Amino acid sequence: MCIRDRRLGVKAGDGELVSAGSIIVRQRGMTFLSGPGTGLGKDYTVFATVDGRVHFEHARKDKKRVRVEAAAAAS
Repeated sequence: MCIRDRRLGVKAGDGELVSAGSIIVRQRGMTFLSGPGTGLGKDYTVFATVDGRVHFEHARKDKKRVRVEAAAAAS
């Protein structure tokens, strides 16, 4: 596998609707931290654990936190 073939980066933008299990960020190391509604894979991939909207926020000066706000259930 070549370095260029890793396909790293943000896969879902801020405010975008995602389903549970969707990959939000592929990364090496923890530049993006996992927040509520997200999980962290063994290769530091941040993924959604609930259906909802993605939000990015600053956790520290050099890191961002990713969270997913659960979508309201349609009745």
